[in-house]
Amino acid sequence: MATYIIRRLLQALVVIVIVTLLVFFIMRLLPGDPLLIYLAQNANIEAMPPEMLDTLRHQYGLDKPVMMQYLNWMENIFRGDFGESIFYHHAVGALMLERFPVTVHLGILALLTSAILGIIAGLLAAVRRGKWLDRIVTPLTYIGITIPVFWLGILLIYLFGLKLHWLPIFGYTSPLEDFWLSSRQVVMPVICLAVFGLASNARQMRSAMLEVIRQDYVRTAWSKGLSERVIILKHALKNSLIPVITLMGIGVGIIFGGSVLVETVFAIPGVGRLLVGSIFAQDYVVVQAITLVIALIILVVNLIVDISYGWFDPRIRYG
Repeated sequence: MATYIIRRLLQALVVIVIVTLLVFFIMRLLPGDPLLIYLAQNANIEAMPPEMLDTLRHQYGLDKPVMMQYLNWMENIFRGDFGESIFYHHAVGALMLERFPVTVHLGILALLTSAILGIIAGLLAAVRRGKWLDRIVTPLTYIGITIPVFWLGILLIYLFGLKLHWLPIFGYTSPLEDFWLSSRQVVMPVICLAVFGLASNARQMRSAMLEVIRQDYVRTAWSKGLSERVIILKHALKNSLIPVITLMGIGVGIIFGGSVLVETVFAIPGVGRLLVGSIFAQDYVVVQAITLVIALIILVVNLIVDISYGWFDPRIRYG
């Protein structure tokens, strides 16, 4: 196990380096100048002396060679310094600390919703294969996988916000400030974030359960006269969860990706919306830092998922 974890950590380190290189250099291939974009919204560029622009370039390190900028950025990251935003003019660490709890709150709710409801729906569809429940769940999973998140968000806003007036259509409130208002505000965003994962988990759970219940040990349990509930929950469920756990690990990345659209549609001040604004402003420092942190979170979650296989199936051994 220790050897496996060390090997995975080394692989994760290589992935992180590749991610930082890609993000760093791709952002610099975009046309435009982040300083000019920032100054255009805050000052008269034509009246600004060239010396002031050169001073700002030196302040943010944009006057150095690109490779030197990358090395300086990585050195600062190891010291826990994410730099200062060009567009927002604040420390990037403070910006992320303010926005990440919002995205993590929505992400955890969406992940739990997609996992619990997806597993239950797939389990019931497999156990009642060919029955009315299976005929309802299976088509709904196709819709959940294919429906665009932003379009679903607009439909929910129109129906539950504008027509029925049941839910707020935008904004975010911390549950520590107003739990009831916060709960109403997160319903539609969480549905949008969870729908793809829920449908994927349900489909995978159904397929895995149908495969497991054909195994010899399950047929032996049936022949012993055990009840259906005991056979499903004690013998079949645990082994059926292995592919679903894999999807849940992948779902973390999907939720972070979906937060970009969902937070924009519902005007939620999370890290996804911060990332969108920083990309349009070509704020290199913010985009690099957010991408790096998200990549780290996804890698850690995938490592935990891989290690958890041994608990769900003791036959799995790590070499």
